[in-house]
Amino acid sequence: MRLALAILACLLTIWAVRTFAAPAPWYLWESRIDQYRICLQYPPGEGWVKAGGPFSDAGCRLPYGKQPSR
Repeated sequence: MRLALAILACLLTIWAVRTFAAPAPWYLWESRIDQYRICLQYPPGEGWVKAGGPFSDAGCRLPYGKQPSR
């Protein structure tokens, strides 16, 4: 009985993770020094401010939640 409950708990956990997982959004970051812009999913460090986002693609073109058309 315990084994069946453990297996069921594992299966429910895997289902929940796959159901609610989503890719991290991309943000446009701008340098405070020379206004250079980059697109990253995480802050590049001190001296950078968020200039836009969130975006769905690495080019920072599609608003978050929109899927690229194929």
